[in-house]
Amino acid sequence: MSAPKPKLRLDKWLWHARFFKTRGLAAKTVSAGHVRVNSTKVSKPAQSVGAGDVLTFPQGRQIRVVQVEALGERRGPAPEAQMLYTDLTPPEDNIPPAPRFEGKGRPSKRDRRMFDLDRARELE
Repeated sequence: MSAPKPKLRLDKWLWHARFFKTRGLAAKTVSAGHVRVNSTKVSKPAQSVGAGDVLTFPQGRQIRVVQVEALGERRGPAPEAQMLYTDLTPPEDNIPPAPRFEGKGRPSKRDRRMFDLDRARELE
């Protein structure tokens, strides 16, 4: 017989992979029914996940889709946490560029001086 695949609690894995700041926050998100494991809605933080499972959950204003690659032993540094998953989230194309590059936004000190000089010339 083959040994069973190792599993870990869903809230604990989300915390180990640094998607949530605290394990309690991860558990609250799972309990609210906002997490899907392999396209099945989950409402219990104790749901077991293993390598190969695909998770879908909200993080901030975006929906994250990740595939579990490994189970963490601890909540380590970010590079270690990024090795626990593969990000399958599609890139967003509708991110507006920064206003400064469009010629909008707050003017620099040089721009204000030029504006003041132009204004003074108009008044003469």
